[in-house]
Amino acid sequence: MAVENRFVVIRHGVEVQTFMEKKAADEYDKMLDMADNLTEMLKSVPFELSDNIKEELSIYLAKNREDVLIALQAKKAKAPSAAVKEAAPKATVKAATKETSKEKVAEKTKKKSAAVKEEV
Repeated sequence: MAVENRFVVIRHGVEVQTFMEKKAADEYDKMLDMADNLTEMLKSVPFELSDNIKEELSIYLAKNREDVLIALQAKKAKAPSAAVKEAAPKATVKAATKETSKEKVAEKTKKKSAAVKEEV
């Protein structure tokens, strides 16, 4: 008989995700807590956002909290080490892809904000 330990993240009485490692489950739970806090904060913005946009934006910001902290100048960017310098071409491709994703999210947010303003 095999015995497995599984760590389940439960939110509002619903199983959200199952992990094999406690650390991964704790990190995911922490990210969801941050997203919940950000969603509450977004309720007080001076313009209209749909609940879906608030939730997606909150999760995106929570998942990318390191980049957000650097952008807010609350945290300094890590200095590149020798290993990172050797892997620079791969990092550049990842950064370009990440930037493209950020641009897409920003563009969707602008479009939805503009649509909401037109409705108002």
